[in-house]
Parts: sequence; C-alpha cells; structure tokens
Amino acid sequence: MAGINPVLAALTRGPVADWLTNPRGGVDERALRDAVHGKIVLVTGASFGLGEATARRLAHAGATVLLVARTRDALREVVKDLADAGSTAHAYPTDLTDMDAVAALTERVLAEHGHVDVVVSNAGKSIRRSISDSYDRMHDFERTMAINYLGPVKLLLGLLPSMRARGEGHLVNISTIGVRIPPAPRWAAYQASKTAFDVFFRSVASEAASDHVTATSIYMALIKTRMSAPTKTFDNIPGMSPEEAAEIVCRAIVDRPAKISPWWADVAEVATAAVRRPLEAVVSKRFALGRRRKELR
Repeated sequence: MAGINPVLAALTRGPVADWLTNPRGGVDERALRDAVHGKIVLVTGASFGLGEATARRLAHAGATVLLVARTRDALREVVKDLADAGSTAHAYPTDLTDMDAVAALTERVLAEHGHVDVVVSNAGKSIRRSISDSYDRMHDFERTMAINYLGPVKLLLGLLPSMRARGEGHLVNISTIGVRIPPAPRWAAYQASKTAFDVFFRSVASEAASDHVTATSIYMALIKTRMSAPTKTFDNIPGMSPEEAAEIVCRAIVDRPAKISPWWADVAEVATAAVRRPLEAVVSKRFALGRRRKELR
C-alpha cells in the first residue's frame, strides 16, 4: 500500500480529480444571475455541506433563498451571513422525516411567498453498514427512506401543484452516482432509498413537463462533507468540495438538462450490466476477504 498511496493522494486533488468527479466546470456568472435573480429557490439540507454552499451561491446571484433543514441555529447563522452581505434568505427549520411538518412547511412557504420557482432536493442521510450488522436495525432502513425518499416526495406533492398551475418551475434532485452503478456492499439502506426517489422523480418529471415544469437529476460523485467524513475509505477517492459541487447545481438551474452525471457513468452503467454476474462475484469475494482480515486483527 505504501507505493499506491501517493498515487491515490494525487487523484484526490488537482485536474485529475476534477476530471474524474466534475461533469463540467463552473457556471457562467451572468447566466446564473439571469436565471435566478428575483426567483424564489427552496433548498433542503441547507444548513451544512452542499446545501449550504448552493444556498449561498444562489443568494449571492440574486435569488430569494428558502433554507430548509433540521438545524435551526445553523440555518439562522447562514441567513444572517447572507443578510449581512445584502442577500435575501429565509430559514425554515423542518424535520423532513415528519410528514405533518413537511405539509406545514409547504403551506407556510406558499402563504408567505406565493410560489416557488426552483426546488433543490438535497437533504439526505447516508448509512454504511453491512447487512450482517443490520439484522436488528430495521430503523436504519426506516430513517433513510424517511429522509431520502418520503420527505422529498411529500415536499414535491405540496409544491408541484402550484408550479404546474403557473406553468413554470424547475426541480433539481441531488442523487448519487451509486444509483447508476452496481450496488456496493454495506450501502443497502442508503442506495435503496436514493434509488426510490430517483425513480419517483424521473416519473414525475415526465408528467410535469406537460405543464412546462422542468427537472434535472444530478448523479453526484463523491463530495467531501461531514456526511462522508466517517467513511475513511473515501479519504483515498477523488472528491469535490461542497463549493465545487454547488457549481454543478447552479448549472442545472441555468441549463435545465434532464440529467447531469460524470462522463464515465454511462460507460460504467453499460459495461457493468454486460458483466453483472462476474462483477458481483468479484465484489462479493473482495468483501468476504476484507471481513476475514478484519476478524483476524
């Protein structure tokens, strides 16, 4: 491993890392301002990480940003920073796993602002745990489904009717590259919940398009945040900063493509489908080998 580590370290920074993770660079400043100035943009998971970086970027570009997250104090701090900088932002502390709270959120937002132009579904929870360690942890699956699937569904059910009635709006789903490549060991709860919302979102997009509501699914590669930090394996994998990832979200809002994904995802999706069984066998053997090594320590 000593000989490999320098190579892995080099991949985690600089142009090579950008080439592996970022579908394309930043967004044009004037184009972003034209797209969001005076618009109302709701961002979930806005107190930290990608959500916070996206909210700050959009607010500085002239959007009225509605920040949604559970962490009340953190939201208020972001709102204060933006207000001090002359931007407009509002905090809506909400637990997206509480369906009644989400219903109250959408009612309040529409009552106070009349409509929402863009919804960025970013809030999420990641759990990395082997299935053998999850036999008595059904709550892991319940809470990932609640925050990664049911909460975002409830939010769109509350806001989408207004968008369709107005005949305009844009939806952005911050998905994961894990939805497009073969499921990895230890990620059953997380990947299942993200896949559920991805399928829901794309199905809804096909219907909402008839009312001129557009939608973008962003299949993000690794973002170095506090959510990814506990997984030490990620230390040696190329990743973006929240600010770099926020540029991709902004591009989704400006260009409104149906999909944004790393260049290699299409290739990997097709290739792995063709060799699914051999690949699953290799992954399974590597997982078993890693487990045995851990047991022998």
